[in-house]
Amino acid sequence: MSAASPTRIESLVEEAQRVLAICNACRYCEGYCAVFPALERRLAFSEADMHYLANLCHNCGSCLYACQYAPPHEFQLNFPRMMAEVRAATYRKYAFPGFLSALFARNGLAAALIAAFSLALLFLLVNRTATGSFYNAMPHSVMAGFFTSVSVFVVLALAASAVRFWRDMGENPIGGMSEAASDAATLKYLGGGGEGCTYPDERPSYLRRRFHHLTFYGFMLCFAATCVGTVYHYLLGWPAPYPVLSLPVLLGTVGGVGLIIGPAGLLYLRLKRDGDLADRKQDGMDLAFIALLFLTGATGLALLALRDTRAMAPLLAIHLGMVLALFLTLPYGKFVHAVYRFAALARYHLERRKPSPALGGE
Repeated sequence: MSAASPTRIESLVEEAQRVLAICNACRYCEGYCAVFPALERRLAFSEADMHYLANLCHNCGSCLYACQYAPPHEFQLNFPRMMAEVRAATYRKYAFPGFLSALFARNGLAAALIAAFSLALLFLLVNRTATGSFYNAMPHSVMAGFFTSVSVFVVLALAASAVRFWRDMGENPIGGMSEAASDAATLKYLGGGGEGCTYPDERPSYLRRRFHHLTFYGFMLCFAATCVGTVYHYLLGWPAPYPVLSLPVLLGTVGGVGLIIGPAGLLYLRLKRDGDLADRKQDGMDLAFIALLFLTGATGLALLALRDTRAMAPLLAIHLGMVLALFLTLPYGKFVHAVYRFAALARYHLERRKPSPALGGE
């Protein structure tokens, strides 16, 4: 957690330890997700343990609705909100470089949109009115230079964050990665114990899982389209734009549709969700990620539809601004939870193979 606020850290650690101790004694929710079997292997909880457990949590809310100690009970247990607050502290602690995380955390939505439209304006200033090839509107060297620089920075920042997080976990990640990849790809723990998550309200539903899948696989398909286009350009000598039925366009079109439906659905669920689940201080960060994903998909599809018109050049600049802003914010917003969650899932599967030091084994 942030070294700049020791009082806040101590208060959060103390409250998390209180909640986890009560949950450990109760154990009613152990079938809902990976968090509860993991916490039951401990009789005491360090700060690193809390970062680990918080990043196993999907904030679905099933445990809150099932909890006999939730408000108005005198214990005032709100497990999902406490986990959300610890996750926010995780983002601050392990971000690299840390000052960029602090800037984004203060007002994530405003920072993301200002960055996106500022970059779009920059691209508008350097592009040319043109039709046909994208490179008639903007030199390939300009696009490649911007995106190569940003991609290198983002990969290094995410890798540094992952290494710092894993170092505190105290395990070798290799052994649990295959199970973690399976859990992450299927969103296994967004099932609320088998009936769906109680999100956005107390009624079980699989909507959140489905919108997450559309968002995740939409993003991955768009990324795949970019990778295939790179191979076409540099290895095969085929510059863009590509025919409608070509592999890059098909992948990008399906991915773009996913990036519209998925984020729109997640935003709809957020607006309807129970306020007791939320850490309101993270609203700007969460909304920024959803907005940039949606705008990336929407501007990409608009660019595809109008690429043979004079609207192509300004749409290209706007789309590139959205994509670049999305990439720049990945290490400091909601996306980074995917990195920490994958590491936490890998540790969870490593732990399951070992006898518990506290309880003598599973």
